[in-house]
Amino acid sequence: MQRTVVLLALGSRGDIQPCVALGCELAARGHRVRVIAAARYAALIGAAGLEAASLSIDPGDVLNTEEGQRLLAGGRNPVRFLRNFRRILGPLAERLLGEILRAAEDADFVLAPTAGALGEHLAEHLGVPSALIHYQPSHPTRAFPHPLLPQARYLGRRGNELSFRLVDQIAWQLARTFLNDWRRSSLGLPPMSLRGPMHRLRREGRPALCCFSPVLVPRPPDWPENVHVTGYWFLDEPAYRPPEELASFLSAGPAPVYVGFGSMVPSDPVETHDLVVAALRAARVRGVVQGDPKHELPGSDDVLVIEDVPHSWLFPHMAAVVHHGGAGTTATGLRYGIPTLVCPFFGDQPYWGERVAAMSAGPAPIPFRSLTVEGLADAIRQALKDPAIQTGAYRVGDRLTYEKGTAKAADIIESLLP
Repeated sequence: MQRTVVLLALGSRGDIQPCVALGCELAARGHRVRVIAAARYAALIGAAGLEAASLSIDPGDVLNTEEGQRLLAGGRNPVRFLRNFRRILGPLAERLLGEILRAAEDADFVLAPTAGALGEHLAEHLGVPSALIHYQPSHPTRAFPHPLLPQARYLGRRGNELSFRLVDQIAWQLARTFLNDWRRSSLGLPPMSLRGPMHRLRREGRPALCCFSPVLVPRPPDWPENVHVTGYWFLDEPAYRPPEELASFLSAGPAPVYVGFGSMVPSDPVETHDLVVAALRAARVRGVVQGDPKHELPGSDDVLVIEDVPHSWLFPHMAAVVHHGGAGTTATGLRYGIPTLVCPFFGDQPYWGERVAAMSAGPAPIPFRSLTVEGLADAIRQALKDPAIQTGAYRVGDRLTYEKGTAKAADIIESLLP
């Protein structure tokens, strides 16, 4: 029987693509799928044959603001990061939550990320089952600390476990006022306690789908059965025809190095572009650099500036990739066995950079704010010439080939449908 599955994808393209991939699998099984995301992703969602419910608030636009730059500067400090996040979204919360509610009113099942536990509030209001998306490890474990609180490892196994609960509490206390207002005024639900939704979700064993790979994050032995590490949800996009300029550049010489920071917006894009180009030339490699050819400094015979090109098409043509460490971009680079250098801005990005290096699939991450021409050039040379990295990247890519993450996630969702 057909069911309406609503996927809430609040974030950048790296958050939307896994949801679209899972949506395609569910649609192929006969279900109606709606993806709630920023309006700029409506074409991507529609091209996959799914329903798009567009939000008027775009994370890319938010990051371009002064407040967005403060968020990017928050690094790995969870209090600063979440406080800045609240400062940005607080004034927009009423409009955003209203749009989400209208888009989900006929859902039979809700799948949403942990942020604010929005899926839990919606599911409780609608009387339907739900599950959580974990883009990074988010369930308490004694094996390692929360990605936002790596310092907790120095407090031992108990400190690791408590770091997850602390991040949950910080996030809830910063969002509690406007989410409880929403529960009362729009959902007809009582406010949640100071302990917040995550405590209840874990106590009740709410299913959590971890859309990352056990290759990078081996499943901790103390995670309960309701936490499923499915493997990555890769989106195989339709056949892509590259612009003539890009096709000619790729065929004109050895495989280049890709450098791009996704939806992260440096405070001085021109300065960043200059640094990247100088580093590529110091490393004596050709480069494909993400940017806007109309606004960036022009490339030359050895550097090409490109706009939006599907990574699933582009990355197999690269010798190495340099990026911000978003979960989706990291997964795509690793999928194709390509050495990866992560230059993280904030949030979970440093964690993914560390996991890449731990798997010998790339050099140690370089925080974006610490980038220099010399440091970036040295890391690029290491990625290209270190046999251990070349072998490590290939091995990770080979292991990811056999994962069926979207199928496994769809199986779990179907087992939960009413």
